[in-house]
Amino acid sequence: MTEQQEAQATTDVAAPATETDRVKQLEREGEVAADFLERLLDIADLDGDIDVDVDGDRAAVAIVDSDEGRVPRRLVGQDGKVLDALQELTRLAVQAQTGERSRLMLDVAGFRADRRAALVSLAREAIDEVRDSGERKALEAMTAFERKVVHDEVVAAGLTSESEGAEPNRHVVILPA
Repeated sequence: MTEQQEAQATTDVAAPATETDRVKQLEREGEVAADFLERLLDIADLDGDIDVDVDGDRAAVAIVDSDEGRVPRRLVGQDGKVLDALQELTRLAVQAQTGERSRLMLDVAGFRADRRAALVSLAREAIDEVRDSGERKALEAMTAFERKVVHDEVVAAGLTSESEGAEPNRHVVILPA
């Protein structure tokens, strides 16, 4: 076996254990986040159940309606601003507990899931427009989460995109093929 083949064999053997470790780490992040959010809901005397999952390369945590009542929509806030702040607080709580920076995604009452669906639809319409016109198309200003959803949809359609501008006016531009 050549050195390169040995290195590849070692990488192939180590990869599953690394992937398993990563999934366990993400599951732990989700559990820490769920504990933090449950305490927060209890302190604020708010209804809601916590769902934890792993979505790709990040922990996904959602506060959903419970048997006792609906999640207060004020936890989302106007344009998701309260949700974004709550997500950052949750990430900080996870980092304090685990010592690792977290990229967890928080959803409340399906707000992000609904927004993702709307963004996918918007992206597909813009992609069709770019293909038909052959011209680049700039979209409205978006948050980092929203831009990522659009970029992913553009890549899946076989086109390219880039983000332009500075916060809070940063936006996606879809480029023709």
